[in-house]
Amino acid sequence: MSGFVDEAQLNVRGGDGGAGAVSFRREAHVPRGGPDGGDGGKGGDLWLYADREVASLLAFRDRPHRRATNGAHGTGGARHGASGTDLRVQVPEGTIVKDAQGNVLADLVHEGDAWLAARGGRGGRGNARFLSNRRRAPSFAEQGEVGEEQWLHLELKLMADVALVGFPNSGKSTLISRVSAAKPKIADYPFTTLEPHLGVVVVDGIEMIMADIPGLIEGASEGRGLGHQFLRHIERARALLVLVDLVPSSHDSSPAEQEEVLLRELVRYRPELLERPRMVVGTKADAASDIHTNGREWNGLRISAVTGEGIPDLLHRTATLVSQARAEKPAPDTYIVHRPEPEGVQVERADDGAYVVLGKPAERAVAVNDLTNPQALEYVRHRLSRLGVDKALARAGARPGDIVRVGGFTFEYVDQEIEVQGRRRSR
Repeated sequence: MSGFVDEAQLNVRGGDGGAGAVSFRREAHVPRGGPDGGDGGKGGDLWLYADREVASLLAFRDRPHRRATNGAHGTGGARHGASGTDLRVQVPEGTIVKDAQGNVLADLVHEGDAWLAARGGRGGRGNARFLSNRRRAPSFAEQGEVGEEQWLHLELKLMADVALVGFPNSGKSTLISRVSAAKPKIADYPFTTLEPHLGVVVVDGIEMIMADIPGLIEGASEGRGLGHQFLRHIERARALLVLVDLVPSSHDSSPAEQEEVLLRELVRYRPELLERPRMVVGTKADAASDIHTNGREWNGLRISAVTGEGIPDLLHRTATLVSQARAEKPAPDTYIVHRPEPEGVQVERADDGAYVVLGKPAERAVAVNDLTNPQALEYVRHRLSRLGVDKALARAGARPGDIVRVGGFTFEYVDQEIEVQGRRRSR
């Protein structure tokens, strides 16, 4: 089973907020103690952050769910509940985050880049918060908000200075194992490498990250032979090393024909890839009989990862190529979509004809612990009216008797105001 995973589904959920408490002071010689219910704690947020020590998305293959902790409930004596602990979920550098519809939400390119994937719910207010001149003994409190939850699609594009591009069995894995500490699987048959490998190469004081991309075949740009999965890891490379096999028995095509096919697949996948600095290298020079291969002469750089022939020259040229590429094109910026909360309230019509009131302020207004409590009901009516919900429903065409839903509760619209009709809906 492969230890490298470059695509994964992830379910994230913020922690739920704690409920506020309904409590009154109970002390000797204090016959009418005031309300002292504490607030519930906020639920923990869930963050994704890029970590250089994480190599792939393997951790999410069998365990796709992540959840931050809930906030604690408030208690009497004005004791507030503790907030839930934020959860930081590690992903590799170069992870792209998409929603269920395929929209890009974040591209975490650099070490330490972070994105808020699921907010924790706000804690409910205790009854002490509802004390007023008209309401001297409030007997209700707020429930905590439910944390945000969503499914995400994670996609990894490797971050490398130089990518090795070539047909299967063209010597890429042998080369990277020769010049770095990477240990890819190597054997004398096609498709030995089924997953990318990264190696760190240091030459002339320059540290480079080299990526061994699984071998491409003709039609890779159209998805043949897992082509799209492999080509994706070339996108972020600053420079390309195109490896062509000099041994006539390894491929039916000549080195020049191999180069032509490989470049054609790159341009079909992403035309801008041909604008990257690149160098074409002939491999397996130790096994090639002479410079004439498959009837065609090869005048480019020749290397042998087995004997070391041409390797020093290749590394010096690659270092120069990478230095120029870094100067011309810096590393891509982190991309994060910010999600400001919509202001005010909106009214939409559901398929069953009910009017649905949307907006955090309205949802918070009805999030009390007991809507059968006359005090709580009066607070909700007053709060919704202050938010303009009554007017918004009237503009939307609501008539007496129509069903209105606000944040999981069902109400009945009566003469430009709403009154409670049923219990809270199950989530």
